[in-house]
Amino acid sequence: MKAIIAPEPGKLQLVDRPIPQPGRREVLVKVAAAGVNRPDVLQGKGLYPPPEGASDILGLEMAGEVVAAGEGASHLMGTRVCALVAGGAYAEYCVAPSGTCLPVPEVLPLEDAAAMPETLFTVWSNLFERGFAADGDVALVHGGTSGIGTMAIALCKLFGITIIVTCGSDEKCDAARAIGADLAINYKDQDFVEEVKKFTDGTGVDIVLDMVGGDYIARNIDCMAVEGRHVSIAFQRGAEGSLPIVKVMRQRLTLTGSTLRPRDLAFKTMIADEIRAAAWPFAEGGRLKPVMDRQFPLAEAADAHARMEAGEHIGKITLIP
Repeated sequence: MKAIIAPEPGKLQLVDRPIPQPGRREVLVKVAAAGVNRPDVLQGKGLYPPPEGASDILGLEMAGEVVAAGEGASHLMGTRVCALVAGGAYAEYCVAPSGTCLPVPEVLPLEDAAAMPETLFTVWSNLFERGFAADGDVALVHGGTSGIGTMAIALCKLFGITIIVTCGSDEKCDAARAIGADLAINYKDQDFVEEVKKFTDGTGVDIVLDMVGGDYIARNIDCMAVEGRHVSIAFQRGAEGSLPIVKVMRQRLTLTGSTLRPRDLAFKTMIADEIRAAAWPFAEGGRLKPVMDRQFPLAEAADAHARMEAGEHIGKITLIP
């Protein structure tokens, strides 16, 4: 099979690899499409090595048809699935744990389904599990037109959560509002702290989902309501930032964060079970689907990564074997 690896930092290469075989509670998927995510870009640059035991083939999510199944996974044979994987999705075939597979309904094209698992698992486990998002809350999410941002908008609208996002241009703000954001702030022209205070009549937001880090941490806290929750999932502006402890104490704030890829299979299976019960019925009804940006042939993975790094995309980028 054809697959994409990063033999050295900054270089992606299309190579021939043996088709992998599924083990116990695993399936082999003939890949229809693979989603592109920022961790893939970092791995390609040598900045995010795969966890121990994971494939060196890039890619954290894909969708396709199950063509082989190991012991305990035969019930998925011949079905259409999308799945979160620890690596291996940038290929013509990919092994996935049966526990992280979601059934792809007929209303959802496989090429779109491939763009859902990584952002869906990330937003669900962080915004809803760690951030305790609930009906009536107000959330602030940075990167409103990213894969994470667009998935957060979709889920917030389905679960009765008011969502404020930040974007880097008026065009992206327009796109975020069209997708369903209640407020989209151009952070290059506006102070998002002031805009959040205006929008919430000075109350602030209940949850911040932050992928920026650095100097945004203190500014995020300025946006937060009493008993607010701050969830960090990345740090594009730096891994360290000052923290106004007095505000944290006075407003009884909770600061937390997580990474998804290194978590064990039991945790990812638990999140998949929650998604299957609470969110996936919306996908089956055609109400939950990804915002799609652009497709690239598998061999042009480097161009797909370049588009993500340039920040030009709105929604998800996919690779088609």
